Amino acid sequence: MTEQVAARLLAAHVPRDPVGHVVVLHGGAARRHGMRVSPAQLSVLRMIPVARRVAQAGRGRLAVFRLLNSVRGWDTHHTPVHDVAWALDQLRERFGQAMPTCLVGHSLGGRAAMEAGGLPEVRSVAALAPWVYVTDGNADLTGRQVMVVHGSEDHIASPTRALAAARNLQRTAQVGFISVEGGRHAMLRHHRSFDGYAATFAAATLLGEPATGPVAEVLDGRFFVEA
Repeated sequence: MTEQVAARLLAAHVPRDPVGHVVVLHGGAARRHGMRVSPAQLSVLRMIPVARRVAQAGRGRLAVFRLLNSVRGWDTHHTPVHDVAWALDQLRERFGQAMPTCLVGHSLGGRAAMEAGGLPEVRSVAALAPWVYVTDGNADLTGRQVMVVHGSEDHIASPTRALAAARNLQRTAQVGFISVEGGRHAMLRHHRSFDGYAATFAAATLLGEPATGPVAEVLDGRFFVEA
């Protein structure tokens, strides 16, 4: 009998009386079928500073969690989207009510955020260097705010495909695409931009905090912004 591997939800910052949730989603390709996610894998560790930056921007009003998926990669029978739905169920049970939620995902986590953005609690989606197919972006995200941030020098996740998916999402959602000049997939060299944009976006869309720079342009309705 195959062991059923469960997703895990890790608290990054939980204030006493949060008014919103942010769920941070990692990437990471599969090396073999059913491979379990390790808390020590680089794609998971990379999201720790993102979660920390979001918590700082939340000013003690946002509960921030990191989701560890059931398995690595994108299993067609149980995708990371199922894990996001499970995580939101867990948060609803823990806090006794559904709260406005922002999904922040990197790589395959960015794809999961875009695909899961139609779940009832979700108010906004920040996809960082999302690994997508050009045909992605067909989820109905009516009423949601979506921001895609992609490095111009990303040779792992195609900026062109991400831009096409973002345009597809425009059919139902307000979408903005920020192109980070010279940015690569790991988001390391330009980490202040990627992390900062995600944090500013989450605080603005969930709390109404003022935004500046490229995020402000996105929230003002501009689709393509160069940074």
